[in-house]
Amino acid sequence: MENKTYQYINNINSPIDLKAISKSNLPAVCDELRQFIIDEVSKNPGHLGSSLGVVELTVALHYVFNTPYDRIVWDVGHQAYGHKILTGRRDQFHTNRQFKGLCGFPTPKESEYDAFGVGHSSTSISAGLGMAVASLLKEEPDRQVVAVIGDGAMTGGLAFEGLNNTSMDKNNLLIVLNDNQMAIDPIKGGFTQYLVDITTSRTYNKVRYRAYRMLKGLGIINESKKNRIISLNNTLKAALTRQHNIFEGLNIRYFGPIDGHDIDGLVRILSEIKDFKGPKVLHCITTKGKGYEPAEKSATEWHAPGKFNVETGERNKANNDAPTPPLFQDVFGETVLELALKNEKIVAITPAMPSGCSINIMQKELPERVFDVGIAEGHAVTFSAGMAKEGMIPFCNIYSSFMQRAYDNVIHDVALQELNVIFCLDRAGVVGSDGATHHGLFDLTYMRCIPNMKVSAPRNEVELRNLLYTAQLPNMGPFVIRYPRGKGYIIDWKQPMKALEIGKGEKLKDGKDLAILTLGTIANSTAKAIELVEKEHHISIAHYDLRFLKPLDQEMMHQVAKNFKHIITLEEGVIQGGFGSAILEFISDNGYTNQVKRLGMPDSFIEHGTPEELMHMLGLDAEGIAQSIESWLEKIKSIQFEKTAL
Repeated sequence: MENKTYQYINNINSPIDLKAISKSNLPAVCDELRQFIIDEVSKNPGHLGSSLGVVELTVALHYVFNTPYDRIVWDVGHQAYGHKILTGRRDQFHTNRQFKGLCGFPTPKESEYDAFGVGHSSTSISAGLGMAVASLLKEEPDRQVVAVIGDGAMTGGLAFEGLNNTSMDKNNLLIVLNDNQMAIDPIKGGFTQYLVDITTSRTYNKVRYRAYRMLKGLGIINESKKNRIISLNNTLKAALTRQHNIFEGLNIRYFGPIDGHDIDGLVRILSEIKDFKGPKVLHCITTKGKGYEPAEKSATEWHAPGKFNVETGERNKANNDAPTPPLFQDVFGETVLELALKNEKIVAITPAMPSGCSINIMQKELPERVFDVGIAEGHAVTFSAGMAKEGMIPFCNIYSSFMQRAYDNVIHDVALQELNVIFCLDRAGVVGSDGATHHGLFDLTYMRCIPNMKVSAPRNEVELRNLLYTAQLPNMGPFVIRYPRGKGYIIDWKQPMKALEIGKGEKLKDGKDLAILTLGTIANSTAKAIELVEKEHHISIAHYDLRFLKPLDQEMMHQVAKNFKHIITLEEGVIQGGFGSAILEFISDNGYTNQVKRLGMPDSFIEHGTPEELMHMLGLDAEGIAQSIESWLEKIKSIQFEKTAL
């Protein structure tokens, strides 16, 4: 990092240093902070557009508020790069999202300035309200709490639950609405249009502000008469726009909309309203990717662009001279379109991730049958259930870690009614640099315990296509297909699809000394590990791909249990209650006495890093699996020797 070009931010190691800078120089601070983010993310990929859009807001918040005593809760977390840089992590920012480096999202484990851990959206109002109420209970009325919600997070149901509660409980929470009309993709839905209506009601906002200032000057309105302000606001809104303000209707004072890139205006209004009693909303209009033309023009592509040339805006692309396997998400997208063109009952649902999960492939061809419901995972599931109840076949694509947010909906609205909703869990397993909040490590455990549920995991792209085809056949009921992020394994993957028998696995390799059972794509690294072990030792290892966690292949399991005393299971998920646990339950329930070694994710949250780094650290790459096999073989020999000696 070349520090010489940054006159101001090179000397900002905490918000105290920022406050020492004159207000007139804050625009220059913003320019430097924006350029610093661009320069760093161009070399070390991360989330670009979101943080560029809140540079002025970030500077203003830390300039006005007394952090970390005052709490700033960021929602969603990838808005917070500027916040990290201004709070003592500038010199470490080049490690952002790297193995053993800074986390890509705010986390209290990293800094006291990170008031709350965030990675999933729509949590800031609820968490901030809890902090604000706690501060009053602890008799800390001077502590300010700010919830910064943006990038589509206001479409999440939890945000509205928090908003409703904010209107009821005594608190001084400030909600800053960063309104850029974007998540990763453009936001859809009525609330987005509502914010547009507020934004364009300039007559209302001018009259409202002037009336407020006049009445305050006359002493008619003050802090003890805040309900009069809200009543005035609602009256003006109804008269001038024929529309009530939802925030003021909830007795939450509304300020704005204001230019979220006007640092002087932001500092002024934050200074004015920060000590107002009661809950309040500051509505800021921002541009995602602000200050970098390519990111402003194409916000979706520049949400997380990878490495790029700052001067030309050219994004680095992999060498495509040699054919490579496709991304699993693209196989999903193209296959669902292929199926939908043949079956008019098929629809696709996504909670604000059409490009992330590649459902945009179908969206381009069949837009009337693709539904982006916004960042609302629970609604996505129950909406899918309603469509299934009426005979449609919904492919509900939700990232594995985000599906955790809709668990009750899966049980109550889908499984209990045996509805044919196909849950496509993208990003299952270790996902990489997004870290603990995004790893999809729990779905095998939380899905397999649900009655009526079928749970499957393909080991490659062809298997994925076959499972997608199978799931949309008649009378399948609730069906889970989990698959990983990243490239697959087969270049020639567009093979004719075929129906798979439910609950049937496949023997991949014969063997006589040891059986290894796998589920999902970890079968591929396991196959390499088996080759390594067999070359090194005089041993014959059988390899079985179960394909279905639920129902298990009973016939195959009886065969394995009868023919192999020693069994190893491998899964890219937590081993508590997952695939290995299912095998142990089968062994026990059927009276077998096989020795079973389970390999999978430990009972801890996994940090961020590349999938290769993390799988190596966890001993779940080919080399690590081979070492685990060898280690267990040595242990088995020791046990057998001791028994013989006795």
